[in-house]
Amino acid sequence: MIRQSDTSVVYYVEDDDNIRELTVYALHQAGIEAVGFRDDAEFSVACEDRIPDAVLLDIMLPGTDGLTILKRLRKTPGLSHVPIMMLTAKDTELDTVRALDEGADDYLAKPFGMMEMVSRVRALLRRAGMSKEDHEPQCLTVGPLMLWPSKREVTLDGKELSLTMREFDLLEFLMRSPGEVFSREVLLQRVWGWEFDGGSRTVDVHVQQLRAKLGDHADLIETVRGVGYRMKG
Repeated sequence: MIRQSDTSVVYYVEDDDNIRELTVYALHQAGIEAVGFRDDAEFSVACEDRIPDAVLLDIMLPGTDGLTILKRLRKTPGLSHVPIMMLTAKDTELDTVRALDEGADDYLAKPFGMMEMVSRVRALLRRAGMSKEDHEPQCLTVGPLMLWPSKREVTLDGKELSLTMREFDLLEFLMRSPGEVFSREVLLQRVWGWEFDGGSRTVDVHVQQLRAKLGDHADLIETVRGVGYRMKG
């Protein structure tokens, strides 16, 4: 039976023993409980016993690959909303978009720095367990788009939208200040919790994914050339 726990734990699926052990060690040194698994079989058994608070997945795995695991998790009750970051040697834009489209919340290409990895894992855990203030609005509304922060639900024209954790966070941030323009740097800092290092493709990819899910209402998220993005006021 799947159970919850009072303490946070991160699961990492990686078949390379050295990378897996080094990553788990770095997380432990940072005060984050983490458990590593060689393959999907070990990982699945652990998930049956305890729900992780975040999952790190390699794409190239023996047997069941990371993208297949990702798709399964997004359809599994109790696990569907667990934040997932892909840690993989594949760093092409196509692989990034494919992973995000399948429901990944973040993406980090190998070789990665341990400090950056720890920072991103902390950001995932922070957002996954973020408590909401009592005075928060029950619902944010922009045209036909409605978002409930406390329930983490979004509807468009009355139909529920399926968003990744990061897509939801980005949409919520923009909807809280309709008409206000935010640069990519600000969005990276406020939504992702990262310091801007010159790369803003992550923001652009997530905006593209959101617009695709908004369909005919994609223009609710406006591009301000040379500046960034805003939610239509």
